[in-house]
Amino acid sequence: MSKPPRLTLPPAARAHRLVTDRGAFAVHEAGEPVRGTALLVPGFTGSKEDFVALLEPLAAAGYRVVAVDGRGQYQTPGPRAEDAYALEELARDVLAQVRALGAGRVHLVGHSLGGLVSRAAVLRDPAPFASLTLMSSGPAAIDETQQGRTKLLVAALEVLREDMDAVWAAMRAQDPQDAVPDPPELTSFLRERWLATVPEQLIATGRALISEPDRVDALAGVALPKLVLSGVVDYAWPVPLMDDMARRLGADRVVVEGAEHSPNAENPQVTAGALASFWNSCPR
Repeated sequence: MSKPPRLTLPPAARAHRLVTDRGAFAVHEAGEPVRGTALLVPGFTGSKEDFVALLEPLAAAGYRVVAVDGRGQYQTPGPRAEDAYALEELARDVLAQVRALGAGRVHLVGHSLGGLVSRAAVLRDPAPFASLTLMSSGPAAIDETQQGRTKLLVAALEVLREDMDAVWAAMRAQDPQDAVPDPPELTSFLRERWLATVPEQLIATGRALISEPDRVDALAGVALPKLVLSGVVDYAWPVPLMDDMARRLGADRVVVEGAEHSPNAENPQVTAGALASFWNSCPR
């Protein structure tokens, strides 16, 4: 899971609810659309806070930036029904969020699972988008080694969905004994976010991560500027696999030094610079 380097919003940002025709979504927003608007979609077990360190530098670069909690994620409520969290449903939510922004064509960024959701939104209707960035997100299902862990998590949630605290404790028990402890405020936030996330959202999206087909060829046929961005290593999708996906897409490719699966949190300054440079190169 992504671990935000800080939890306090920068002075230029605000938290509010984005009201759409598919419900209201909790968002963090910063900046004015001098050069454009961007929508940031978080990954599995994630939230809008995963992008908090990107808000200030992207706003300073002239962009209105909106990071969102998807339905059932953290501070956005959602139904207790697994079919409500199919990728196509989440893609429709993204399209509704873009309509609600009222900003014309939007730069779309999807991190990890959010990349699969963003891809589904673009394939459904590319017209509202100025570009697509797949951040630490691959061409199909996650790596086999991670599929086993995700299957175990989904199985535990299916049995213990009414006791999310027990699942959280079991997850934390699997942490390496030599791992550097998180600061207390981050530990508290991560637990709070987990407990607030709808278990059916995690079950449905976990299944999507282990079953998503390769849709790269279809995406390559969409005439939209694309960027594949990742860290130097990645546990969910091997970096060479993302290299190949970028080639198949004809996409720009950026590897962020000093980062792994969450360059947005692990090296936000370089990540923000790469995003702004890519967006600046896109037709306005």
